[in-house]
Order: sequence, then structure tokens, then C-alpha cells
Amino acid sequence: MTLDITVPALGESITEATVMRWNKAPGDAVALDETLVELETDKVAVEVKAEAAGTLAEIAAGEGSDVEVGALLGRLELGEGAAAAPASDSSDTHESSTARETMPARESPIAPETVPGRDSSTARETVPARETVPARATVPARATARVPPPSPAVRRLLDEHGLDPAQIEGTGKGGRLLKSDVLAAVVARAASTTAPTPEPVPAEGPTPDAPAPAPAPARPVAALEPPAARREERVPMSRLRRRAAERLKLAQETAAMLTTFNEVDMSAVNALRAAHGETFERKHGVRLGFMSFFVKACVAALVEYPTVNAQIDGDDIVYKHYHDIGVAVSAPQGLVVPVLRNAGRMSFAEVEQAIRAYATKARDGTLALDDLLGGTFTISNGGVFGSLMSTPIINPPQSAILGMHKVQERPVAVDGAVEIRPMMYLALSYDHRLIDGREAVSFLVRIKECIEDPERLLLDL
Repeated sequence: MTLDITVPALGESITEATVMRWNKAPGDAVALDETLVELETDKVAVEVKAEAAGTLAEIAAGEGSDVEVGALLGRLELGEGAAAAPASDSSDTHESSTARETMPARESPIAPETVPGRDSSTARETVPARETVPARATVPARATARVPPPSPAVRRLLDEHGLDPAQIEGTGKGGRLLKSDVLAAVVARAASTTAPTPEPVPAEGPTPDAPAPAPAPARPVAALEPPAARREERVPMSRLRRRAAERLKLAQETAAMLTTFNEVDMSAVNALRAAHGETFERKHGVRLGFMSFFVKACVAALVEYPTVNAQIDGDDIVYKHYHDIGVAVSAPQGLVVPVLRNAGRMSFAEVEQAIRAYATKARDGTLALDDLLGGTFTISNGGVFGSLMSTPIINPPQSAILGMHKVQERPVAVDGAVEIRPMMYLALSYDHRLIDGREAVSFLVRIKECIEDPERLLLDL
């Protein structure tokens, strides 16, 4: 009996995906709920798990194939032989020998001398014991333990650099490989392969009878350039990157996009964080950052200027009377925008906890589709990378996006005197088809007022 493996429902507006990786080969035993294949959509990676135990009989869609929802990925063969395959580690039962015979030869861990019913000398001549278990002598002990599998993001990084996960010691929970472990291995390998070989230096100077060495002929500058510096590599663009490029280009082509700027004094927020940051972290288990202040300030401004929270749908304007704030997060596979649902009802602590949880999931490649769908307004923080000023691109079908930037001390005029204050530039990109300049500027000024006087957020002023 066989069971079809198909592309599951991928979420709203997502109709196709790309086969990123098969974790099993035809003939491999499969356990219930074991990950068979990983798909990449334009938003996140999706793992397709086995609905029953058995043996992978066929792969219908190879790695790199584009597949639609409901398409056939492969087939799983169910039966007693498949169920017994995982028991092949036992060597003293009749069932284990039966499983050994049904499994592919490449998976059998038994040396030829121990195969029942076969002459040991003949087995040595036809199938040397050394060839049946080449990996056992080289794989470290950690590979035989039950180590949690690496995340899709970590596996992609391993593939990009051609590294064997069994040769890298994981520092995550249960020995799981983390991105930092792989990057450290990449650096170590580069250091070992690029270390210069010292030229031999004679213990004494040249002998008096030896002729002076002739000067080396001058080489052109291009010849001194190491070959690796001119190396090129062509790789296919990921579905996530392709989709992001399409959406950003569409936003530029369809929206009448305009950006307005302002600057905000972060002194009051810094003072509040310094006064209550430690108490806040002890009570809520998370640091009090800048983002919670800006999320709450944006909600207050969106309530006052609802057009910024609306979107264009054909000839209609759709006003959203709820506030789902998207927060741009950098992930190994690219920029993702998880959404804070009903952000206006969240406390400062809940905002900070949700953002930290999303950042962890983005780093581990475990964001779900529901984490990314929707959103009425987006906040992007280029300041974490050192950006002093930028013009963010609207995330369609939204109508506006706020760009935060680096906090930098600058001299500013305060009550007729020059003072050094921690300042941040703010940028609001908006769709001029829907939002007038007056509304955009007033919206940004409202955010500035809330940040420079955080008590407004607490007193709803």
C-alpha cells in the first residue's frame, strides 16, 4: 500500500513553493512525523512530515522543482517490511535479520563475515568489510547520539560552504548545531587553508664564494593578484529573494511613493530605560528596548490618522480599525516581517517579548506562515546595522512604513543653548495616492511627540 506525499496548504495567497531539500532517499525507512522534504515559499520554509511510518518509495519532485499546492511530491510505501526497518540495529533476533535483508545494502551495518548462510572467506573476497562501513571509522561519536536536526537556515549554510554537520560540534540545546557553530567552522577552515607557508631562511648568510642572486624579473601587477580574488560563483536566487524583489519593484511601480523625514530626541526614552530597565527585565524576563516605544507611538498616531492605516483596493479605500504592526527582522534567508497582532492592546512587556520570540524564530528558520500574514503598518529599524538615513520601501498592500535609524549624539539648539543630545532620524514613506502630505507630516510629528515625551503614551494624550 502506498501513500501520496503532496504539497500542503501554504497559507493565504501562497499557491506554489520550491522543493528545497529531501531529507530521505528512495528506500529509506521513515518514521511517523519525520520530516521528509523541506519546501521554500516566498515567505518561510515549510517542512512536510510523514503521515505514517514506512519506506520512501518514490520522489516525484526533485530538489529545485517548483510545485503547486496539492502537487505530488513522492510516495510512501506502507507495510511490515518498512515498519521493521528501523530495528536493524539488533543483531540477535530473527526480525532484525529480516529487516537487514529488506533494507538497501548501503544501510546495512553488518560486516560480510557475519552475514548468515554465506561463507566468510567468499564474503571477504566479494564485499570487503572495509567498504561496507566507511563512515563508521570517520564519523565522530556525537553523530551516533540522538542530536536534534539543524534548522533549515543552518542546513542551507552548511550546503553553501560544503561542510559536514557531523564534523562540527553543536553548542545548542541537546548538541544542536547553531548558525554561530557553522560560521566558526567556516572561519577555522578559511584560516587553515589560507595560512601562508614561510619561506626557508638560511641559518647563515651566503658564502663568500657564492655568486650574488640575480634580481627577480618584475611581474605585472595583475600577476600578483591571488587567483581566488577573481573567482565567480553563480547560484539560483531563492524563492524568498525572488518574491521580495517582485514585491518591492511592484511597490515602486504602482504606488506614488514619497518620503518625509524628521528627527527625534531620544533623551527621555534613554532616561526611562536607565531608571527602570533593570526592574523591567527582572519582572518580565526581557529587556526594555526602543522598539516597544515606537510600536506604541505608531499605534497612537494611527488612531489619530486612520488613513495611514488604510489601503487601496481597486477603486475603494479599505480602512482597518485594528492595528497589526509588522516589525522587519533580519533572518539568514533574508528580510522577514512578522506581525504583532492587535498591537494597541499589548503592553510594553508583551511587545518586547513578542519581538524577541520572532527574532529567535527567524534566526532558527522556524517562523510560521501565520506569523507573517497580514499587517496594516510596518516598522523597519536600519539603525541596528548603523544606518543613519534611508528611504524605506512600502510593504504592499500597506500604504506606509516607518524607518528608524541609528541613535547618534549631535549638537542641537535647546532653549537658545547648544546641547549634545542623542538624536535619531525618522523616515516615513507613504503612498501619496491615499495619504496627503499634511497627514504624513502630522503623523510623523505625532510619533516624535510621543517618543520625546513618553508620558503621553501612559496617559493617552
